[in-house]
Amino acid sequence: MAEDRTEASGAYPMGQLARALAQAMSNPDADARARAEAKADRWRQVLHGMVNGSLAVGSRTPVADTPAWVTLEVVHGGFATGNLAAELPLESNEMELLEQAPVGTGVTSPRERLNLWYLTDDGLAYLSELLTNGRYRVELPEDGALLVVAWLLEHDRHEEVLDLTAELRPWMHRLRLAPVRADAFEDVGATVRLRSAHEVAAHLREREQPDQIARMKATILTWNPLFDDLVRLWADTVEGPLPSLKPQGDEHIVVGGWPCQLWPGDWQDRRATWLESHRTATRDNELVGKNHHPKANYVRLASLLERCPTDSSDLSPRDVGWIRRCLANTFSSTGIPGSAEREELRRHQLANANQPDHVDIAQVLADRLERFPPARGIPSTEVVDDPIQDEESSHLPPGTEIPRYLVTKTRRAVEAPIRDLIDEGIITSSEVLATVLPQVTSQVMAENIESRELRELYRQLYGAFRRRRSLLLLDYQHQVQIDELPWVAAIPMRPDAREAADAARATLEQVTVLALTGFPQSILPNPLVSELSTLAKRADLEVPLVEEVAADIFMGSFTKKWVAAARLASTRLSGSLYARYYDLPNATAWPDDSPTRRTTAWFRRKHDRPTPADHFAARCRERAEEAGFDPKRSWIASNGAVIEQSQILTTHNLAVLTDALGIEPRLREHAVDLACRSFTWVLDQMSLPFVNARASLQTTKNAAYAWRQAIYFLSLVDEPEQRRAWEHLSQRFDGLPEGARQRFLPAVLGLGHVLHGGRFSPRGVAIDGEGRRFLGWSVGGHWLLPERAGGREEATQPW
Repeated sequence: MAEDRTEASGAYPMGQLARALAQAMSNPDADARARAEAKADRWRQVLHGMVNGSLAVGSRTPVADTPAWVTLEVVHGGFATGNLAAELPLESNEMELLEQAPVGTGVTSPRERLNLWYLTDDGLAYLSELLTNGRYRVELPEDGALLVVAWLLEHDRHEEVLDLTAELRPWMHRLRLAPVRADAFEDVGATVRLRSAHEVAAHLREREQPDQIARMKATILTWNPLFDDLVRLWADTVEGPLPSLKPQGDEHIVVGGWPCQLWPGDWQDRRATWLESHRTATRDNELVGKNHHPKANYVRLASLLERCPTDSSDLSPRDVGWIRRCLANTFSSTGIPGSAEREELRRHQLANANQPDHVDIAQVLADRLERFPPARGIPSTEVVDDPIQDEESSHLPPGTEIPRYLVTKTRRAVEAPIRDLIDEGIITSSEVLATVLPQVTSQVMAENIESRELRELYRQLYGAFRRRRSLLLLDYQHQVQIDELPWVAAIPMRPDAREAADAARATLEQVTVLALTGFPQSILPNPLVSELSTLAKRADLEVPLVEEVAADIFMGSFTKKWVAAARLASTRLSGSLYARYYDLPNATAWPDDSPTRRTTAWFRRKHDRPTPADHFAARCRERAEEAGFDPKRSWIASNGAVIEQSQILTTHNLAVLTDALGIEPRLREHAVDLACRSFTWVLDQMSLPFVNARASLQTTKNAAYAWRQAIYFLSLVDEPEQRRAWEHLSQRFDGLPEGARQRFLPAVLGLGHVLHGGRFSPRGVAIDGEGRRFLGWSVGGHWLLPERAGGREEATQPW
């Protein structure tokens, strides 16, 4: 059994701090160094809090004396820094409101003074007006707290007001509890967007000219003209033919006349003018490209010109020889100044340098996006991709085309139904789908509220709450739920909202089908599972949806919903391809967890009797022996092997959702296509080169999960349809590179063995046949991988 771990280790934060510090010291980009230093400061705060005891990492309330409803600053991995997200300085519009607020006694901060003003008659009138006209933005969940107070007071719900203000009062000196004022009300329909138009505009405005482009322009516009004038100066001192290079054997020799032999009358004035231009250019620009090297023709000729005030008396014969060599170099490579060859080259370079700057074009594109409402998207990219007009830029030529790659960046602001965004390739994964789904869920959940003003407020509150980063939790604690926020709990709901429940069910069904048919190779990510759980609860459905547990914080056991999901999967898939491939136990193998007077979970634990959840965990550990389960060798890999078995036994929500929503006929209609797409994705992953052990192990894990998805889909159709998918897999497999075919052949043969009625041994090897079961985790190295990519004994697994 995996070792119990009741507190989080400081090893991960230490590693993240070291990485941030390395970036802060070594990254050549100043902005990147600043971001890395800020990240390092946050990780220092985490470690400091863990050491001095002010942070209890792994708890629902990790910051001392801070309730769970307060939004925390959380860094990667779920570690709280100790900072409160809503502890913000006053913005400009808040400073204007503060002027109306009395100073009062006992007020400790401008934030407290403003929050208390909101509870005066004038402040409540201001908040009520915001609620009515909808011109506000809830960026953090706390922003809606005093709006709820204002609505409750306006509707004479004084008892709820007293309870809510008592909860908020200790935090009024620190937290922003009212919203940011907006210019206009943003009505939201049944469409979604990855980013608002203004968010994409802000990203475009951050674009900077790449260093190589800036160097190229400086070379063409500044240094090339100076170099040509410098060459002319020295060329005018040559007696006889201009120097050039002549091949001789394996080398080139200089032929032609010698410089510093003739001194035209205006040469000294031209020299002084050139040196002044050179000093000005050096002050305003950095020497770049090939011109900046100490041995470059430009640098040699310029330094020798500085040492030649009137004639060649200050130059040695060696110096004159170098001038001759530099002139021969440039004449042989780019032609003589004024020649057709050199002039054509300079015209071509100048045309490139004078191309419209993409940074300037991005600013015009950002201007176009900002014409749309701040919180909304755009109907399509076509509304912003027209050529640039006269009035849009003073230094870009009218008719300049918007580069395609910049137009592509605006796709993230396209607003449309989810299905359209998936079909257009804008939503590219289940993870991206999870980020936009709260825009739909918030509308469904708000339908349970009778007040129009509170519906709009709840919609924004829900979106802000979903933007809260999850905490690292131990001991099976659950994340804070939205109804734990005191002001959300105070919002009155409809006593009977059957229509809202029906809408939630319809949305749940639609989103589930979209996720499974849009990305059949991907298991449902945890953020998406969370949204689906919210919709299921609103639809009054008992659906035991399970999350993917992280292997490095796995505590070794599960909760009862895993048992319920496994029992349902065993029942629905009995005798199917999935059940045969993964050796699913019968439904009777899972004990019932129905509480009785003397057999509750508490009673069984107290008297050392295993619960059904304990039985499930034990079965997972037993099955993980196929992957070499051995915590003494690698507890993370062993945890991963156990977690994978829990996903196999529950189908990781596939059977549960199919059953609860009655969507099997819709999935069956596309099952072969979904399986083939999943198989194709797996084979594409198998043909990738092995970059490093960690990446290869991660790829193997994801491929095995996609393989499992494909087998589930095939279990929904009859044998002829399964054979059709098998033929597709075989044809694609034959097209793999030889090395990939040899490595993956056991998995393909193993599936074929089961399709033809065979079974696997407990070790996952075909009985009386060829091939083996394909799992993603393995302790001590995976059979699929070569030794350099994680197949050796001491390999560790990703998490």
